[in-house]
Amino acid sequence: MFKTAGSWIFKHFFDDSAIFKELADNYNKGLFRFEFKTVGERNKALKILELRGFEVELVEDLMGYAVKLPRYSKYAPVLKDSVAMVETPEWRIFLMKDLAAVEEAERSRNEG
Repeated sequence: MFKTAGSWIFKHFFDDSAIFKELADNYNKGLFRFEFKTVGERNKALKILELRGFEVELVEDLMGYAVKLPRYSKYAPVLKDSVAMVETPEWRIFLMKDLAAVEEAERSRNEG
């Protein structure tokens, strides 16, 4: 779970729909991620996830989770595993959901 400017965010597909339902009030359908605006909301989500057997890492330093691609390169596979994206005139910068997603994005960037 990442600390961003205005909230805590994470992205995950739950096989168990009951878990999704417990967190659904904080789901952003447009961005396909969960967002928690307050520490209280975040802590409630952490408790739900931990009770369901998930180990959640709180990440405040986003360095190491970012991947930068040229603006006009193929990016769909990277977008799928990202929790946020920023575009500049030259670049697309992605915040990846975990370090494995960072490694995969870097592999695909180097192959393409």
